[in-house]
Amino acid sequence: MERNLYLNRLIRRKNNGMIKVVTGIRRSGKTYLLFELFYDYLLKSGVDKEHIIKIALDDRINKKYRDPDVLCEYVHNAVKDDDMYYVLLDEVQMVSEFEDVLNSFLHLKNVDTYVTGSNAKFLSKDIITEFRGRGDQVHMFPLSFAEYMSGRGVDMQQAWREYTMYGGLPKILEIGSEEDKAAYLRDIFKETYIKDILERNDVRNPVEMEELLDFLSSAIGGLTNPKKLADTFKTAKNVSIHPDTIKTYLDYFEDSFLISRANRYDVKGKKYISTPMKFYFTDCGLRNVRINFRQYEETHIMENIIYNELLIRGYNVDVGMVEFNYCNEDKKKVQKQLEVDFVCNQGSKRLYIQSALALPTKEKEEQEQLSLQSIGDSFKKIIIVKDGPTHYNESGILILNLFDFLLKENSLEY
Repeated sequence: MERNLYLNRLIRRKNNGMIKVVTGIRRSGKTYLLFELFYDYLLKSGVDKEHIIKIALDDRINKKYRDPDVLCEYVHNAVKDDDMYYVLLDEVQMVSEFEDVLNSFLHLKNVDTYVTGSNAKFLSKDIITEFRGRGDQVHMFPLSFAEYMSGRGVDMQQAWREYTMYGGLPKILEIGSEEDKAAYLRDIFKETYIKDILERNDVRNPVEMEELLDFLSSAIGGLTNPKKLADTFKTAKNVSIHPDTIKTYLDYFEDSFLISRANRYDVKGKKYISTPMKFYFTDCGLRNVRINFRQYEETHIMENIIYNELLIRGYNVDVGMVEFNYCNEDKKKVQKQLEVDFVCNQGSKRLYIQSALALPTKEKEEQEQLSLQSIGDSFKKIIIVKDGPTHYNESGILILNLFDFLLKENSLEY
């Protein structure tokens, strides 16, 4: 299985004097990237095996290396000459005081260090400060649709049906039956993701926390906030939970990379609106299994997949809001807030994107593009649609076919 996007990102950072930190949700392929793909690349580049130090810290056999002093001494003693050494550490957050250990490796001129971690706290501001600006992150996602298709080898429509239902965790490609795929997702959700969160954060009310996850799964792409979610609990379960507790649980989900938050941005006012925000799942298969595959809503799943693809391509993604002024039937001025699905920034580049399953009529197309036309700046505006050819419409808006977007690397440059 090729993961060239991430392999190339690691290769570009080789020997740059920084600690390379590969983060991402558990089971997304970080170990495979580091211990198989990057390791093979080093060997093919002429690096001697003796100059590559690999330690999987979540393997019981390597438990002694979770002691920072033992690990530090082992690596220092393994460096026997002036040639370059490559240190590859998997799940480094299992080492206590790992920041100190990694900083000590920075003092070795001929050591280039690569580590993986599955917890966002591992990249908190405090830790970046500890690295004194010498931590370089490569964030890894589950398989993109293009990677899934490449590994699956079926036609596009079948791949889309599978991907939107069972997601892109790499192991899914190896599992044959739908029943077994669902069982795998159900098992790792409970035994890996939930267990990790409970153990790491000492959660006192796990039932409450899991019910919140169910609510989020049912409402992907919906504007919400801790207060709204607390009200939902009260209405649906007759349970009172303080919004601060909800916020804490949301932080736990984000820290484990299960979900991602998109903040709301006032496009014309050029400012962030603190609430409400949207939450998307890092993997749609995990979202679907959480609610027993009951709510298969292609519109919302497609929006979630587009959001993830934009993140994979390196965009910062917000949810846009734009004010629209018009006269009603009584000729009174009315102000309305319109939503822009995604405001995407990458350096000086900006894109505005709407997601639409279909544009069957001219009226529907005009409805989808109204928010884009109301922005009034010169940045590119796009509507991504599942069916129909890619083209520019009369208003100069790019109507971009979903599969062109997902499968063609430079599709946003049309």
